[in-house]
Amino acid sequence: MISKKTKYALKAVLFLAEKYATKEPVLIAEIAQKESIPKKFLESILLELKNKGVLQSRKGKGGGYLLARGPSQISFGEVIQIFENPFALLPCLNQGPSYRCSECQVGHVCGIHMVMQEVYNTTTSILNVTTLQEVNDRIRNTQQEAMYFI
Repeated sequence: MISKKTKYALKAVLFLAEKYATKEPVLIAEIAQKESIPKKFLESILLELKNKGVLQSRKGKGGGYLLARGPSQISFGEVIQIFENPFALLPCLNQGPSYRCSECQVGHVCGIHMVMQEVYNTTTSILNVTTLQEVNDRIRNTQQEAMYFI
């Protein structure tokens, strides 16, 4: 499960990805209001994303935040790894192949470890290839399909 901080970060970068074509920075207050994110919490999230190279900011009049790269160049995995590092479901998945959990006698040949390693590998693979652009395109397509049924 991802934290609320990570979910808010994803919501914020998706919003900024939607606005990317304008090349105009977006105010924190606008993101907070549109995405229902507490402003103070969002400030720290955006600063962390900026420090990791996902966002850039402009100061002064006309200032705000915008993506540092195009939405097709930023993956969900990149954003999640900033806030959920490590992202593995078990501590032993982050430690290397010879690490054993305190309650495990067999280490990497443990059945639980084997299955959770597959889940981790598949999940991170999906997250690392899924870009902000792709998600926004999916949202747009879903909204257009829904309009035909109204």
